[in-house]
Amino acid sequence: MQLTSDILRSFTVAKVFRENNDRVNSLSYSANGELLISSSDDDSIVVYDCQAGVQKNTQNSKKYGCDLVKYTHAANAVIHASTKVDDQIRYLSLHDMKYLRYFHGHTRRVVALDMSPVDDTFISASLDRTIRLWDLRSPSCQGLMSLSGRPVAAFDPEGLVFAAGIDSQHVKLYDLRSYDKGPFSTFPSVNRQPATTGEWQLLKFSPNGKQIVVTSAQGILMILDAFSGQALHTVRIAPPANTSGASGIRPSILIDATFTPDSQFLIVGAGDGRVHIINTQTGAILKQLEGPHATACRCVAFNPKYMMLASACSVMAFWIPDLLNPPAEQPTM
Repeated sequence: MQLTSDILRSFTVAKVFRENNDRVNSLSYSANGELLISSSDDDSIVVYDCQAGVQKNTQNSKKYGCDLVKYTHAANAVIHASTKVDDQIRYLSLHDMKYLRYFHGHTRRVVALDMSPVDDTFISASLDRTIRLWDLRSPSCQGLMSLSGRPVAAFDPEGLVFAAGIDSQHVKLYDLRSYDKGPFSTFPSVNRQPATTGEWQLLKFSPNGKQIVVTSAQGILMILDAFSGQALHTVRIAPPANTSGASGIRPSILIDATFTPDSQFLIVGAGDGRVHIINTQTGAILKQLEGPHATACRCVAFNPKYMMLASACSVMAFWIPDLLNPPAEQPTM
């Protein structure tokens, strides 16, 4: 079945999970789309069976905390960042819930973590103003870049290039094989007003490699051309409900965004708990899905193999299309 705007607009909540006691901070699907894993500020890591729509198992990381959980290429192993004690990255076996390896190096909180789509390499970015390259088979850092500001980073879909967002203003592209020679392309002044848009929180390539999305702490989402760096669209996402600053500045919020597998749409979590569907070609908001999130929807993930969406605050929701009750026409924004 082809994913269309009408099908996306028909998505409805099929299952709700309320096991977490604090906000969910990251989501990741296995490569085959059969499993979803979440990490939470309550220090739990939860695995869900997407086909059965049930919680499969839970691992607590009370000592080290957990954030930015990511599946490796194996469906029984993940990596995640730590939120307590130290700033190590940890490699966890889901088979026996034991840690296989620790990755030492970062001296402040890790804010971005991404697996290579082709091998066991992964990349991390930290508030210590470094980006590090790693290999799952070795605890030693394989590459280090020291930067001038807070970075975010991600691999392209081919695993040959990675992008680094620097100081919430510039995007630089590096060849993985020769990153030490510097970027082969720099997109200067992507963000000309960093003080009003806030720090960048996320950077991702579209699955077709043609676009890059960047989100900021003040609810701004930018879609860039991945080749030229041109800002194609800028979208303002809703802030948390019933909040406003005395100065009129929008309250800071971390927002998550995920491309659909065909790269045609972006799914974005909003501060008011709604899930936004954005057309990547026009930048238009096609619909705002109403779900079970009473607080900010901080995590969203679209299944790479099945027509399914997950979103989370402290509550996890699974969404599927309602093909029997298509939505009424809704004007784009």
